[in-house]
Amino acid sequence: MSDLFEASGLSTAGPRPLADRMRPTRLADVVGQDHLLGADGTLTRMLKTRTLGSLIFWGPPGTGKTTIARLLATETDLAFEQISAIFSGVADLKKMFEAARARRMSGRATLLFVDEIHRFNRAQQDSFLPVMEDGTITLVGATTENPSFELNAALLSRSHVMTFHSLSREAIDSLLSRAEETEERPLPLDAEARQVLVRMADGDGRSALTL
Repeated sequence: MSDLFEASGLSTAGPRPLADRMRPTRLADVVGQDHLLGADGTLTRMLKTRTLGSLIFWGPPGTGKTTIARLLATETDLAFEQISAIFSGVADLKKMFEAARARRMSGRATLLFVDEIHRFNRAQQDSFLPVMEDGTITLVGATTENPSFELNAALLSRSHVMTFHSLSREAIDSLLSRAEETEERPLPLDAEARQVLVRMADGDGRSALTL
């Protein structure tokens, strides 16, 4: 049953931030993480050999962690679920695990993306272990903090840590060019001002598009 927002069209017709509208739909369109997604990148090799397991994405904001997690689910035909450790508790995790178990019984596995995973306490982090071990979920956790200090050793031992880099100036400039194509108009900046904008973004793609 649709809700009032869906019935009125407001759920899809509202304005969306530029960064959301420009979210890549293919891994090949992600910029700035060639060590992971390039021809010989770590994630590229995992996908080719079908050895994708649970992952921890460690890096600064605006570098593509959420986007890549979504696209990995698409590439591997996994159901994508997302929660934030800031807003979720034990009850939310249990519901998510139960839904993943039910989905698995119907023949489809789940990629569970956990943003700010370092915000979960040790007991909450431990709750992931059984569902990771029995294949109920493929966990992808994102953190801006060093996982060696913020995550349980048991969780780390069952995951591959992927380090994300701040976007280079070339990558930011490429995003701005894509934004101009999306908006169908050039930025009202001369070359010097454009470079100032790139520097202000400080390696954060989302920040660049917001600016």
